[in-house]
Amino acid sequence: MGKIRLTTAQALVKFLNQQYIHVDNHEFPFVEGIFTLFGHGNVLGIGQALEQDPGHLKVFQGKNEQGMAHAAIAFSKQHLRQKIYAVTTSVGPGAANLAAAAGTALANNIPVLFLPGDTFATRQPDPVLQQIEQEYSFSVTTNDALKPLSRYWDRITRPEQLMTALIRAFEVLTDPAKTGPVTICLSQDVEGEAFDYDSNFFKKRIHYLDRKAPSERELHGAAKLIKESKRPLFVIGGGAKYSQARDILIELSEKHKIPLVETQAGKATVESQFTNNLGGLGITGTLAANTAAKKADLIIGVGTRYTDFSTSSKSAFDFEHAKFLNINVNRMHAYKLDAFQVVADAKLTLEHLAPLLNGYETEYKDEIKALKAEWSRERERLGKITFKRDNFEPEIKNQFSQEILNEYADALNTELAQTTALIAVNNTIDSESIIITSAGSLPGDVQRIWNSSIPNTYNVEYGYSCMGYEISGALGVKLAEPDKEVYSLVGDGSFYMLHSELITALQYGQKINIVLFDNAGFGCINNLQMEHGGGSFATEFRTFDNKILNVDFAKVAEGYGAKTYRVNTVEQLKDALIDAKKQTVSTLIDIKVLPKTMTDGYESWWNVGVAEVSEKDSIHKAYEEKVQMRKIAKQY
Repeated sequence: MGKIRLTTAQALVKFLNQQYIHVDNHEFPFVEGIFTLFGHGNVLGIGQALEQDPGHLKVFQGKNEQGMAHAAIAFSKQHLRQKIYAVTTSVGPGAANLAAAAGTALANNIPVLFLPGDTFATRQPDPVLQQIEQEYSFSVTTNDALKPLSRYWDRITRPEQLMTALIRAFEVLTDPAKTGPVTICLSQDVEGEAFDYDSNFFKKRIHYLDRKAPSERELHGAAKLIKESKRPLFVIGGGAKYSQARDILIELSEKHKIPLVETQAGKATVESQFTNNLGGLGITGTLAANTAAKKADLIIGVGTRYTDFSTSSKSAFDFEHAKFLNINVNRMHAYKLDAFQVVADAKLTLEHLAPLLNGYETEYKDEIKALKAEWSRERERLGKITFKRDNFEPEIKNQFSQEILNEYADALNTELAQTTALIAVNNTIDSESIIITSAGSLPGDVQRIWNSSIPNTYNVEYGYSCMGYEISGALGVKLAEPDKEVYSLVGDGSFYMLHSELITALQYGQKINIVLFDNAGFGCINNLQMEHGGGSFATEFRTFDNKILNVDFAKVAEGYGAKTYRVNTVEQLKDALIDAKKQTVSTLIDIKVLPKTMTDGYESWWNVGVAEVSEKDSIHKAYEEKVQMRKIAKQY
């Protein structure tokens, strides 16, 4: 047994290079590379190690810690959690900036390795630059804020601790049942300390993603529930996508006439045009999916965690008569809604179930086709909504007065509806292109009306709905799919929040396309505010003298070096999309759209915190409506 003398940081980099994953008879490196933002807490440790010998790791210099972490998350999501990027930051603000991204990865069960620097293990120079001090413990640092946001968290205060910490870290990162963000904090003095490491620690290590098989009891119990049901419904979650269950879902759906509906994470597991795919479920769902859900007598959750948006705050289903069957590799999620639990891999479970369902057929007959056709007509209508100044007839929302709508039309010089623009994008770009979005009204719009004709072309983060993921994530998706066009659909609010990695994309020649929908406000929150009896308060973007803020986003991106376009009509939008595809540099299309022209709910309800006491009758009414809906919803 040999020894290799390395610094802690050098040992870390060497170990990362030797981690492989084995999935369905395919073996490949698990760690693709590392995003860096160097500071005094990591540049002399990890920075030195990467400069000396990065191995196969690709190294990208980020511009914002949250942004580059979101890029890493989107990369892993696009690779179905089978590859990761690591992210290194300095101590203090750099580490603190990881918090939003860590929450995003945790909520979405996406593996990512965070390597923030930390204060001195010796404590001799304390308090060092960027060190916080707590009177109750000298051991507390900024990195402790990442504990509740990490699936596994550790702090390295001696070089030899790295060995057990990293083995544990990769056990978590490669476990489909509990994967998520892993944080390994590296004391900055220890990063540079040397140790005689056992050479076996650096041998090639293969992590096997063996599919967990269902037990006979689980299979026969699930088959019994399905065969006893008349109107079952597949709810397709992210677990179905990561399990690559598309083919068996289509087979079972076609053979037994079982419709399927999608969560945000599950969308594009099965292509939108599949006959029995009724689209998004819940608050941001389609009329077809929500109608089917209310009438279903068995809900078959495949890899879903049943968020409030997917379940319409637990009002989407007929809890008095419907039963639940959950297939999930994670035991906690399988237990939700008092379901019969199958704690196993989604694809393998469905494949084993198939022969047990021979001869079974639902009672839907032509109803699935009718529901899909009805929604198709509604989508067509949403794609043709037009407005004319001084003659507005908003067909989706009408919370602003005619005068205010005219004011927006004049200020933004547009009469374009958001749904019309979005469907025009969907119909114009290539079908193999990948879209990415996260927050605001766009996730609801795309879940309802975006047709994904090719699987895994829909990378929408809605487990955390984190503003700032959209553009950063587009970089991550491009790194995962370098031969495909990637489109970041982002609102003006999210663009303000974080667009730093557009610069990184330009710097490294990673072409992304930003499609920016500017309605001069936090539109979806303004809708929420006004729908529940409030006025329009601090959610519009207005100047000190109450004028609508009109920002030239094209000029902003042009200053960074992107190819840009300004769009006010559908024709201009189509022309811009066609030209943007020809470009080799990143692009930004600045689309001015009118507020209140996004999609609205279809047979859904969201339980939000409405004021119980108010001076406004409209808020009293909204609260009473909430009370009535809570009587319908089943609370677990």
